[in-house]
Amino acid sequence: MIDQEWQYRIYCKSLKSSERNLLHHYLERSTLPDIRPNTGKHESDQHQDQVSLEDQKDQNRLIFRLDGDGFTDFPRELQWMSYLEEWHVRGTRIRQLPDFLPLFTQLTVLQIPKNCISELPPEIGKLTALRELNVSYNRLSKVPPELGDCENLEKLELAGNHNLSELPFELSGLKRLLHLDIAENRFISIPICALRMFSLQLLDLSSNQLSDLPQDMDRLDQLVTLLVHKNHLTYLPHCLANIPTLKMVVVSGDELTCVPTRVCSNPDIKFIRLYENPMIEEKRKKKKKKKEEEEKKKEEKRRRWRQQKEEKKDGREKEFMEAYISSLKDRDAVPYSTTKVSISCQL
Repeated sequence: MIDQEWQYRIYCKSLKSSERNLLHHYLERSTLPDIRPNTGKHESDQHQDQVSLEDQKDQNRLIFRLDGDGFTDFPRELQWMSYLEEWHVRGTRIRQLPDFLPLFTQLTVLQIPKNCISELPPEIGKLTALRELNVSYNRLSKVPPELGDCENLEKLELAGNHNLSELPFELSGLKRLLHLDIAENRFISIPICALRMFSLQLLDLSSNQLSDLPQDMDRLDQLVTLLVHKNHLTYLPHCLANIPTLKMVVVSGDELTCVPTRVCSNPDIKFIRLYENPMIEEKRKKKKKKKEEEEKKKEEKRRRWRQQKEEKKDGREKEFMEAYISSLKDRDAVPYSTTKVSISCQL
Protein backbone atom coordinates (compact mmCIF):
# COMPACT_ATOMS: atom_id res chain seq x y z
CA MET A 1 0.00 0.00 0.00
CA ILE A 2 2.89 2.40 0.79
CA ASP A 3 4.35 1.69 -2.63
CA GLN A 4 1.01 2.45 -4.26
CA GLU A 5 0.68 5.73 -2.36
CA TRP A 6 4.08 6.87 -3.62
CA GLN A 7 3.19 5.80 -7.15
CA TYR A 8 0.13 7.98 -6.88
CA ARG A 9 2.13 10.97 -5.61
CA ILE A 10 4.75 10.58 -8.33
CA TYR A 11 2.04 10.30 -10.96
CA CYS A 12 0.37 13.49 -9.70
CA LYS A 13 3.67 15.36 -10.03
CA SER A 14 3.71 14.54 -13.74
CA LEU A 15 0.21 15.90 -14.37
CA LYS A 16 -0.85 19.35 -15.35
CA SER A 17 -2.87 21.31 -12.85
CA SER A 18 -6.17 20.74 -14.71
CA GLU A 19 -5.49 17.01 -15.05
CA ARG A 20 -4.59 16.73 -11.37
CA ASN A 21 -7.81 18.49 -10.38
CA LEU A 22 -9.77 16.09 -12.56
CA LEU A 23 -8.10 13.13 -10.90
CA HIS A 24 -8.88 14.53 -7.46
CA HIS A 25 -12.48 14.76 -8.59
CA TYR A 26 -12.39 10.97 -9.01
CA LEU A 27 -10.90 10.20 -5.63
CA GLU A 28 -11.70 11.11 -2.03
CA ARG A 29 -8.44 10.48 -0.23
CA SER A 30 -9.24 10.80 3.46
CA THR A 31 -6.47 8.50 4.64
CA LEU A 32 -3.62 9.90 2.61
CA PRO A 33 -2.01 12.67 4.64
CA ASP A 34 -1.56 15.76 2.52
CA ILE A 35 1.96 17.26 2.17
CA ARG A 36 1.40 20.59 3.84
CA PRO A 37 3.85 23.51 3.57
CA ASN A 38 5.06 25.25 6.71
CA THR A 39 2.34 27.80 7.44
CA GLY A 40 3.92 29.23 10.53
CA LYS A 41 1.24 27.90 12.83
CA HIS A 42 1.97 27.74 16.52
CA GLU A 43 2.50 24.36 18.12
CA SER A 44 -0.87 24.66 19.90
CA ASP A 45 -2.65 25.19 16.56
CA GLN A 46 -0.88 22.19 15.08
CA HIS A 47 -1.92 20.13 18.11
CA GLN A 48 -5.53 21.29 17.58
CA ASP A 49 -5.36 20.13 13.95
CA GLN A 50 -4.03 16.76 15.13
CA VAL A 51 -6.93 16.39 17.56
CA SER A 52 -9.36 17.30 14.79
CA LEU A 53 -7.91 14.54 12.63
CA GLU A 54 -8.25 12.06 15.47
CA ASP A 55 -11.91 13.03 15.90
CA GLN A 56 -12.51 12.03 12.28
CA LYS A 57 -11.31 8.44 12.63
CA ASP A 58 -14.72 7.19 11.46
CA GLN A 59 -14.04 8.88 8.10
CA ASN A 60 -10.87 6.90 7.65
CA ARG A 61 -11.87 5.44 4.28
CA LEU A 62 -10.73 5.56 0.68
CA ILE A 63 -13.56 6.27 -1.73
CA PHE A 64 -13.77 6.55 -5.51
CA ARG A 65 -16.68 8.54 -6.91
CA LEU A 66 -17.89 8.98 -10.48
CA ASP A 67 -21.19 10.58 -11.41
CA GLY A 68 -22.68 11.90 -14.63
CA ASP A 69 -23.53 10.75 -18.15
CA GLY A 70 -20.36 12.33 -19.55
CA PHE A 71 -18.34 9.27 -18.48
CA THR A 72 -18.21 6.21 -20.74
CA ASP A 73 -15.32 4.34 -19.09
CA PHE A 74 -13.29 4.12 -15.89
CA PRO A 75 -10.07 6.18 -15.76
CA ARG A 76 -7.02 3.99 -16.42
CA GLU A 77 -5.06 5.57 -13.56
CA LEU A 78 -7.60 4.00 -11.19
CA GLN A 79 -5.75 0.69 -11.51
CA TRP A 80 -2.98 2.04 -9.27
CA MET A 81 -5.42 2.73 -6.44
CA SER A 82 -6.09 -0.87 -5.48
CA TYR A 83 -6.14 0.12 -1.79
CA LEU A 84 -9.51 1.85 -2.29
CA GLU A 85 -12.28 0.53 -0.07
CA GLU A 86 -15.38 1.89 -1.81
CA TRP A 87 -16.56 2.65 -5.33
CA HIS A 88 -19.60 4.86 -5.92
CA VAL A 89 -20.36 5.13 -9.63
CA ARG A 90 -23.82 6.12 -10.84
CA GLY A 91 -25.61 7.77 -13.71
CA THR A 92 -22.85 7.19 -16.25
CA ARG A 93 -22.82 5.55 -19.68
CA ILE A 94 -20.26 2.94 -18.62
CA ARG A 95 -21.08 -0.48 -20.10
CA GLN A 96 -18.63 -2.78 -18.31
CA LEU A 97 -16.43 -2.99 -15.25
CA PRO A 98 -12.66 -2.57 -15.77
CA ASP A 99 -10.36 -5.56 -16.29
CA PHE A 100 -8.28 -4.49 -13.29
CA LEU A 101 -11.20 -4.89 -10.87
CA PRO A 102 -9.72 -8.08 -9.28
CA LEU A 103 -6.79 -5.98 -7.99
CA PHE A 104 -9.12 -4.26 -5.51
CA THR A 105 -9.07 -6.98 -2.88
CA GLN A 106 -9.78 -4.46 -0.08
CA LEU A 107 -13.00 -3.27 -1.68
CA THR A 108 -15.93 -3.51 0.76
CA VAL A 109 -18.55 -1.43 -1.05
CA LEU A 110 -19.30 -1.52 -4.77
CA GLN A 111 -22.16 0.84 -5.58
CA ILE A 112 -22.71 1.00 -9.36
CA PRO A 113 -26.46 1.67 -9.89
CA LYS A 114 -28.10 3.46 -12.85
CA ASN A 115 -25.38 2.87 -15.41
CA CYS A 116 -25.39 0.83 -18.64
CA ILE A 117 -23.57 -2.26 -17.31
CA SER A 118 -24.66 -5.39 -19.17
CA GLU A 119 -22.69 -8.03 -17.27
CA LEU A 120 -20.64 -8.69 -14.17
CA PRO A 121 -17.26 -10.34 -14.84
CA PRO A 122 -16.54 -13.73 -13.23
CA GLU A 123 -13.52 -12.11 -11.56
CA ILE A 124 -15.89 -10.32 -9.19
CA GLY A 125 -15.70 -13.46 -7.08
CA LYS A 126 -12.17 -12.46 -6.10
CA LEU A 127 -13.47 -9.48 -4.12
CA THR A 128 -13.81 -11.56 -0.97
CA ALA A 129 -13.91 -8.52 1.33
CA LEU A 130 -17.00 -7.15 -0.41
CA ARG A 131 -19.93 -6.45 1.94
CA GLU A 132 -22.25 -4.39 -0.27
CA LEU A 133 -22.97 -4.76 -3.98
CA ASN A 134 -25.52 -2.59 -5.77
CA VAL A 135 -25.97 -3.16 -9.51
CA SER A 136 -29.58 -1.96 -9.66
CA TYR A 137 -31.05 -0.34 -12.76
CA ASN A 138 -28.47 -1.54 -15.22
CA ARG A 139 -28.83 -4.01 -18.11
CA LEU A 140 -27.97 -7.34 -16.52
CA SER A 141 -29.52 -10.51 -17.92
CA LYS A 142 -27.55 -12.91 -15.71
CA VAL A 143 -25.33 -13.04 -12.63
CA PRO A 144 -22.04 -14.97 -12.61
CA PRO A 145 -21.90 -18.02 -10.31
CA GLU A 146 -18.56 -16.75 -9.00
CA LEU A 147 -20.41 -14.06 -7.05
CA GLY A 148 -21.15 -16.82 -4.56
CA ASP A 149 -17.46 -16.71 -3.56
CA CYS A 150 -17.98 -13.27 -1.98
CA GLU A 151 -18.71 -14.95 1.34
CA ASN A 152 -18.72 -11.70 3.35
CA LEU A 153 -21.47 -10.11 1.27
CA GLU A 154 -24.25 -8.71 3.47
CA LYS A 155 -26.27 -6.63 1.01
CA LEU A 156 -27.04 -7.48 -2.63
CA GLU A 157 -29.19 -5.20 -4.79
CA LEU A 158 -30.09 -6.24 -8.34
CA ALA A 159 -33.36 -4.38 -8.82
CA GLY A 160 -34.61 -2.97 -12.10
CA ASN A 161 -32.49 -4.92 -14.59
CA HIS A 162 -35.66 -6.08 -16.41
CA ASN A 163 -34.03 -8.98 -18.28
CA LEU A 164 -32.94 -10.75 -15.11
CA SER A 165 -35.05 -13.87 -14.49
CA GLU A 166 -32.86 -16.24 -12.46
CA LEU A 167 -29.96 -16.41 -10.02
CA PRO A 168 -27.30 -19.13 -10.02
CA PHE A 169 -27.54 -21.82 -7.35
CA GLU A 170 -23.95 -20.97 -6.30
CA LEU A 171 -25.27 -17.87 -4.57
CA SER A 172 -26.45 -20.24 -1.84
CA GLY A 173 -22.95 -19.77 -0.44
CA LEU A 174 -23.81 -16.22 0.66
CA LYS A 175 -24.55 -17.30 4.22
CA ARG A 176 -24.03 -13.81 5.68
CA LEU A 177 -26.40 -12.03 3.30
CA LEU A 178 -28.95 -9.96 5.20
CA HIS A 179 -30.55 -7.94 2.40
CA LEU A 180 -31.56 -9.26 -1.05
CA ASP A 181 -33.33 -6.94 -3.48
CA ILE A 182 -34.34 -8.43 -6.84
CA ALA A 183 -37.41 -6.27 -7.43
CA GLU A 184 -38.55 -5.06 -10.86
CA ASN A 185 -37.19 -8.00 -12.81
CA ARG A 186 -38.72 -11.04 -14.55
CA PHE A 187 -38.66 -13.72 -11.87
CA ILE A 188 -41.57 -16.17 -12.10
CA SER A 189 -40.55 -17.92 -8.87
CA ILE A 190 -38.26 -17.36 -5.91
CA PRO A 191 -34.70 -18.44 -6.79
CA ILE A 192 -33.73 -21.66 -5.02
CA CYS A 193 -30.54 -20.05 -3.77
CA ALA A 194 -32.57 -17.38 -1.93
CA LEU A 195 -34.21 -20.07 0.21
CA ARG A 196 -30.74 -21.15 1.34
CA MET A 197 -29.58 -17.70 2.45
CA PHE A 198 -30.44 -18.47 6.06
CA SER A 199 -29.37 -15.07 7.45
CA LEU A 200 -31.74 -13.07 5.24
CA GLN A 201 -33.66 -10.37 7.07
CA LEU A 202 -35.11 -8.50 4.08
CA LEU A 203 -36.30 -10.06 0.82
CA ASP A 204 -37.69 -7.76 -1.87
CA LEU A 205 -39.42 -9.62 -4.73
CA SER A 206 -41.84 -6.86 -5.68
CA SER A 207 -42.77 -6.08 -9.29
CA ASN A 208 -41.94 -9.46 -10.76
CA GLN A 209 -44.12 -12.21 -12.27
CA LEU A 210 -44.62 -14.49 -9.26
CA SER A 211 -47.83 -16.52 -9.18
CA ASP A 212 -47.14 -18.31 -5.89
CA LEU A 213 -44.68 -18.61 -3.02
CA PRO A 214 -42.99 -21.89 -2.00
CA GLN A 215 -44.40 -23.93 0.88
CA ASP A 216 -40.99 -24.05 2.60
CA MET A 217 -40.39 -20.32 2.99
CA ASP A 218 -40.14 -20.85 6.74
CA ARG A 219 -36.59 -22.05 6.03
CA LEU A 220 -35.78 -18.32 6.20
CA ASP A 221 -36.21 -18.27 9.96
CA GLN A 222 -34.45 -14.88 10.36
CA LEU A 223 -36.66 -13.03 7.86
CA VAL A 224 -38.07 -9.74 9.14
CA THR A 225 -39.45 -8.02 6.01
CA LEU A 226 -41.04 -9.65 2.96
CA LEU A 227 -42.02 -7.45 0.00
CA VAL A 228 -44.01 -9.28 -2.68
CA HIS A 229 -46.40 -6.62 -3.96
CA LYS A 230 -47.03 -6.07 -7.69
CA ASN A 231 -46.96 -9.76 -8.59
CA HIS A 232 -49.76 -12.18 -9.47
CA LEU A 233 -50.22 -13.87 -6.12
CA THR A 234 -53.68 -15.22 -5.30
CA TYR A 235 -52.73 -16.73 -1.94
CA LEU A 236 -49.98 -16.75 0.68
CA PRO A 237 -48.63 -20.02 2.10
CA HIS A 238 -49.41 -20.96 5.72
CA CYS A 239 -45.70 -21.50 6.38
CA LEU A 240 -45.20 -17.73 6.63
CA ALA A 241 -46.86 -17.90 10.04
CA ASN A 242 -44.03 -20.18 11.20
CA ILE A 243 -41.32 -17.53 10.74
CA PRO A 244 -40.80 -16.21 14.29
CA THR A 245 -38.95 -13.02 13.28
CA LEU A 246 -41.40 -11.85 10.60
CA LYS A 247 -42.55 -8.26 11.25
CA MET A 248 -43.78 -6.94 7.90
CA VAL A 249 -45.45 -8.40 4.80
CA VAL A 250 -46.43 -6.20 1.86
CA VAL A 251 -48.66 -7.70 -0.85
CA SER A 252 -50.96 -6.54 -3.64
CA GLY A 253 -54.58 -7.11 -2.80
CA ASP A 254 -56.07 -6.93 -6.29
CA GLU A 255 -55.78 -10.67 -6.97
CA LEU A 256 -55.18 -12.00 -3.45
CA THR A 257 -58.03 -14.16 -2.20
CA CYS A 258 -56.49 -16.38 0.50
CA VAL A 259 -54.32 -15.19 3.39
CA PRO A 260 -53.48 -17.21 6.53
CA THR A 261 -55.30 -15.74 9.53
CA ARG A 262 -52.16 -16.13 11.65
CA VAL A 263 -50.41 -13.72 9.27
CA CYS A 264 -53.01 -11.03 8.55
CA SER A 265 -54.42 -10.99 12.11
CA ASN A 266 -51.15 -11.28 14.01
CA PRO A 267 -50.58 -8.09 16.09
CA ASP A 268 -46.81 -8.60 15.79
CA ILE A 269 -46.89 -8.51 11.97
CA LYS A 270 -47.63 -5.42 9.92
CA PHE A 271 -49.66 -6.89 7.08
CA ILE A 272 -50.01 -4.29 4.31
CA ARG A 273 -52.32 -4.97 1.38
CA LEU A 274 -51.84 -2.55 -1.54
CA TYR A 275 -54.33 -1.95 -4.34
CA GLU A 276 -53.37 -0.66 -7.77
CA ASN A 277 -56.91 0.57 -8.38
CA PRO A 278 -59.05 1.62 -5.38
CA MET A 279 -62.18 0.90 -7.47
CA ILE A 280 -61.21 -2.76 -7.60
CA GLU A 281 -61.36 -3.01 -3.83
CA GLU A 282 -64.69 -1.17 -3.78
CA LYS A 283 -66.13 -3.56 -6.39
CA ARG A 284 -64.73 -6.52 -4.46
CA LYS A 285 -66.46 -5.37 -1.27
CA LYS A 286 -69.77 -4.82 -3.07
CA LYS A 287 -69.52 -8.21 -4.75
CA LYS A 288 -68.76 -9.86 -1.43
CA LYS A 289 -71.68 -8.10 0.26
CA LYS A 290 -74.04 -9.09 -2.54
CA LYS A 291 -72.88 -12.68 -2.36
CA GLU A 292 -73.41 -12.75 1.41
CA GLU A 293 -76.93 -11.35 0.99
CA GLU A 294 -77.76 -13.95 -1.66
CA GLU A 295 -76.44 -16.74 0.56
CA LYS A 296 -78.50 -15.40 3.42
CA LYS A 297 -81.65 -15.43 1.29
CA LYS A 298 -80.93 -18.96 0.06
CA GLU A 299 -80.37 -20.15 3.60
CA GLU A 300 -83.64 -18.55 4.70
CA LYS A 301 -85.50 -20.34 1.88
CA ARG A 302 -83.89 -23.63 2.81
CA ARG A 303 -84.81 -23.10 6.44
CA ARG A 304 -88.47 -22.39 5.58
CA TRP A 305 -88.64 -25.39 3.28
CA ARG A 306 -87.22 -27.68 5.99
CA GLN A 307 -89.65 -26.24 8.50
CA GLN A 308 -92.66 -26.79 6.21
CA LYS A 309 -91.46 -30.29 5.42
CA GLU A 310 -91.04 -31.10 9.11
CA GLU A 311 -94.49 -29.72 9.88
CA LYS A 312 -95.99 -31.86 7.12
CA LYS A 313 -94.05 -34.87 8.24
CA ASP A 314 -95.03 -34.45 11.86
CA GLY A 315 -98.70 -34.14 10.92
CA ARG A 316 -98.75 -37.24 8.76
CA GLU A 317 -96.87 -39.23 11.32
CA LYS A 318 -99.33 -38.21 13.97
CA GLU A 319 -102.31 -39.14 11.79
CA PHE A 320 -100.76 -42.50 10.97
CA MET A 321 -100.06 -43.28 14.61
CA GLU A 322 -103.54 -42.34 15.70
CA ALA A 323 -105.12 -44.55 13.02
CA TYR A 324 -102.76 -47.40 13.78
CA ILE A 325 -103.35 -47.29 17.51
CA SER A 326 -107.07 -47.08 16.94
CA SER A 327 -106.96 -50.21 14.76
CA LEU A 328 -105.20 -52.14 17.49
CA LYS A 329 -108.17 -51.71 19.78
CA ASP A 330 -110.25 -54.07 17.68
CA ARG A 331 -107.56 -56.75 17.39
CA ASP A 332 -107.35 -59.79 19.63
CA ALA A 333 -103.53 -59.97 19.49
CA VAL A 334 -101.07 -57.08 19.46
CA PRO A 335 -98.22 -57.47 16.92
CA TYR A 336 -94.67 -57.61 18.27
CA SER A 337 -93.44 -55.29 15.50
CA THR A 338 -94.81 -53.48 12.47
CA THR A 339 -93.58 -51.86 9.31
CA LYS A 340 -94.83 -48.54 7.97
CA VAL A 341 -95.47 -48.56 4.24
CA SER A 342 -95.99 -45.34 2.33
CA ILE A 343 -98.10 -45.49 -0.80
CA SER A 344 -98.49 -42.58 -3.09
CA CYS A 345 -101.04 -42.42 -5.87
CA GLN A 346 -100.78 -40.25 -8.90
CA LEU A 347 -104.10 -39.35 -10.51
